[in-house]
Amino acid sequence: MKRIHFLTMAIAVAFAFSCNFTEEITINEDGSGKLSINFDGSELMEMAGEEMMKDNEKAVDSLISFKDLLEEKKDSIAQLSPEEQAKLKKLEPFNMRMVMNPEEKQMKFDLFSEFKNVNEVNDAFNAFQSASSLGPNSGQDKQPKIGGEESATEVNYSFAGNTFSRKAKILDQDLFQQSIDSLQGAEMFLSGSTYTLKYHFPKRVKSASAESATFSADGKTLIYEVKFLDLMKDPSLLDLEVELEN
Repeated sequence: MKRIHFLTMAIAVAFAFSCNFTEEITINEDGSGKLSINFDGSELMEMAGEEMMKDNEKAVDSLISFKDLLEEKKDSIAQLSPEEQAKLKKLEPFNMRMVMNPEEKQMKFDLFSEFKNVNEVNDAFNAFQSASSLGPNSGQDKQPKIGGEESATEVNYSFAGNTFSRKAKILDQDLFQQSIDSLQGAEMFLSGSTYTLKYHFPKRVKSASAESATFSADGKTLIYEVKFLDLMKDPSLLDLEVELEN
């Protein structure tokens, strides 16, 4: 179960210290593709790597299938309410690659899934946050930690014709305000963090609602970066509509 322990620790670190997130989507001509959210915490490892080496922490390079993990914990999951089981079900399409090497000062992980239509993996970022619910203590509690936890926001993607959109929505204003309040003690650590969209389309981009976005030489890749702390306070910062050429 060491791999699950690392998963829990890594995601907790990702949301508590300065690090960079990249949300990358590749869309093919037929609308299928791949979505990944990856996190690079190498700057943190620059500070913590030597201490971890003193504790004889071993290098980790692991791939987790959430479909397999949910099957492994199906008995405890069956005790949850239908609503809570549905939250965990959203993790099923995802896999996670985790790399931590104290000696080389590396700490990275990538949550990814292939899709036939991008709306199949809607709200991937909340799935990313929820992944730690399957940590090593969940079995002791007889249910995953996510039981009873709610998401304050969700993100939905769509791609139809030549139009792609990404739109965030606040589901619970009170819960959202609580999450903002909880950031106060972490603002110093998160001030240097970024969240970047990197979207690869099958055709050249004709127009995009994000005025500060940049594009690849062939016009098919859009890159848009915001400060992570600003995004946590205003999820609509990354709302995006892209129109492709015919």
